[in-house]
Amino acid sequence: MGNSSIYVIIPAFNEENGVGQVLSEIPKELITEVIVVNNASTDGTEQVAKEGGATVLRESISGYGRACLKGLAYVKEANPIPDIVVFLDADHSDYPEEMKKLVAPILQDKADMVIGSRALGQKEAGAMTPQQIFGNWLATRLLKLFYGVKFTDLGPFRAVRFSSLLKMDMQDKTYGWTVEMQVKAAKMKMRCCEVPVRYRRRIGFSKISGTLKGTVLAGYKILYTIFKYL
Repeated sequence: MGNSSIYVIIPAFNEENGVGQVLSEIPKELITEVIVVNNASTDGTEQVAKEGGATVLRESISGYGRACLKGLAYVKEANPIPDIVVFLDADHSDYPEEMKKLVAPILQDKADMVIGSRALGQKEAGAMTPQQIFGNWLATRLLKLFYGVKFTDLGPFRAVRFSSLLKMDMQDKTYGWTVEMQVKAAKMKMRCCEVPVRYRRRIGFSKISGTLKGTVLAGYKILYTIFKYL
């Protein structure tokens, strides 16, 4: 594993209470560099991330996809060139130590993209809202129907071969980022697999699933993205 360069991109919007714990639990021996993208935070996210040893970038316009794109632009110029890019949330709902499971199929050349599936793994009670669970179910059903691929989750915790990620030419700036990646991987006949990951209640308040507006906008954007690439 030591020969592969693995970069971790963590979008963070007001996650001062979670991001430090996330950084401390990333398996350091596995990765080359951790990039936290401070996405218009008004709290101490940036300071905590720096103290945790991450490279901190700023994306002043809010949007999950925007933050990921900022991180991606950075790793494109990185040295060594990335072999794998891992995306991870800053709210401590994922288990960063499970990153080893995520990158293993790519390192073994069995996959180009690996999704950490919360549906296949163990979820703490209340970790996902009913609307999140339903949204994931609907989106993955539609992906199977229209693109012939079997996913169980649009989980944000994922690993992608860097060369595959470049081919995807990712565009989405907000909530459609994860599903855009899965749609494009399906269209390009990339080798995809899922590994079960554990999922716990996030630290702090969800800006998406925690509000009606966020839920509606995210749901709309996910459906829009699925149909856009047909």
